[in-house]
Amino acid sequence: MVPPAPARVAVLLSGSGRTLANFLDRRARGDLPIDIVGVVSSRDGVRGVDVARDAGLPVLVCRRRDYRDAAAHNAAIADWLEPREPEIIALAGYLCWVIRPPWFTGPLVNIHPALLPRHGGRGLYGDRVHAAVLAAGDPESGCTVHHVDEQYDHGAIIAQSRVPVLPGDDVASLAARVFAAECALYPRVLGDLARAVRASRPA
Repeated sequence: MVPPAPARVAVLLSGSGRTLANFLDRRARGDLPIDIVGVVSSRDGVRGVDVARDAGLPVLVCRRRDYRDAAAHNAAIADWLEPREPEIIALAGYLCWVIRPPWFTGPLVNIHPALLPRHGGRGLYGDRVHAAVLAAGDPESGCTVHHVDEQYDHGAIIAQSRVPVLPGDDVASLAARVFAAECALYPRVLGDLARAVRASRPA
């Protein structure tokens, strides 16, 4: 019996591409049943674009400042993605506001480097999140994979992974511990979503 084709995934990023590289590594090891059909970057000159191109993936650089508003920016991305027929859209360090493409009915997901609903929302990303966790004196942090809706870091939570905040932690040490948790959690959730998508296809 021929196994079902991998789930078709589009990845949106804005920076280093570390999460994309993690997806590619796990796919190469046979742990992640996906094909990445396109990568969108909201910035040019970032390492994430190089990661995608080095892997031979189709890449669109689509800068927010080149469009009159968020709706026009999202429409351009949606137009580029539509013929690639993604079944899942995964945000991977993507910093722009996302509007679900009108033709897209699959999972649209994001990972956030904190335990939502704490330390989420507009302007809270990257090291800013870890600084907020430390400033609050939280005893633990972690990461959250969630569905994307019309508000930043607001959609329904799918899964979380927790890590301790240790005495003497600074932003860099906490960020490293949280990213290690992200590297395990996000592919696990994406794999579950991919298997569900494959199972839901018409026979």
